[in-house]
Amino acid sequence: MHMQQRELDFFLGALSPTGFASYYPQLVKDVKQSPALLKAGPGCGKSTLLRRVADYLEQQGETVELIHCSADPDSLDGVICAARGFSAVDATPPHVLEPAYPIVFEDIVSLYRAVDPQKLRQNQEPILLLFQKHKALTERATRYVTAAGSLLQDSMRIALSCTDTAKARAFAGTLARRYLPQADGPGHEDIRLLSALTPSGLVFYRETIEKLADTVVVLDDDPGAASRTLLYALRGLALERGHAIISCYCPMSPYEKLEHLFVPALRLCFATSNSYHPISLPGQRTIHCTRFCSADGLRLRRQRLRFNKKASGELFAQAARVLQEAKACHDAIEEYYKDATDFSFLDKAYQYLIHSMP
Repeated sequence: MHMQQRELDFFLGALSPTGFASYYPQLVKDVKQSPALLKAGPGCGKSTLLRRVADYLEQQGETVELIHCSADPDSLDGVICAARGFSAVDATPPHVLEPAYPIVFEDIVSLYRAVDPQKLRQNQEPILLLFQKHKALTERATRYVTAAGSLLQDSMRIALSCTDTAKARAFAGTLARRYLPQADGPGHEDIRLLSALTPSGLVFYRETIEKLADTVVVLDDDPGAASRTLLYALRGLALERGHAIISCYCPMSPYEKLEHLFVPALRLCFATSNSYHPISLPGQRTIHCTRFCSADGLRLRRQRLRFNKKASGELFAQAARVLQEAKACHDAIEEYYKDATDFSFLDKAYQYLIHSMP
């Protein structure tokens, strides 16, 4: 039974062991989209504007993707409406976007004109100190995540050495024969994140799975080696067979470890369940990935795996606490900018965006 799917929650960037991992650039490379790049300082109304645009599209009966900010998931960094070929995104750090084909393809919507520079400069010193503190805190959180990521990579290598990858790939072929019929169009891939480390800890948008899929195949795999092998094989087969897919990577290995795979036209999702984001949905098919692993091999390395898991969990918790400090710092910066911003300018930007939609 199809759920009403007006809002789909995703991230397009997240803190990773190598710093901020961003998938925002794909929005200015996909010629099927007409991106509006929002430029403004913190607290100048970008998220509010995006929320209004999303509400407008929903009132028009459209399904929209809400792109959340990993530093503050209650704040929006983007809105995407595939049916309209429209997207609007915050194009400022840490996910800076610049137009490749200004106005012809991308549009730039600047809210800087809404800010009174004199008001800001009256508080220049405390604002600069806050920016510097925020940068230092973010770098500190990244170091904790980098350390945790190193331990998780060690666990991944252990699991991979105990995994029969040929058997996993063969099983992916079996799944494809059952769930992935030949499609008409050319294969197409969009990349998203379903989870991210935030100031509140790990946020996982499980509801997006329920909204996008009626058929859910869950790969139960804590180490993640077998599920990664399976999902990469399924991704390749889905694209070969002409499907449009959404690939969702793990933010702790954002360019290597595929965690979830959607085929929206088939209302199908292959999802990884682990201790960080367990998945238990009505009617799901669960595949226990221990079937592809050597139980004896994992047992011999059990102590090392347990240490890595416990230590990385503590590091993530500490990183989240530091991100809370960074958010408080950012909130203080926003207050200065809000005080200097003429928010009536947002009405003009909103009207411009809704009238410029395809």
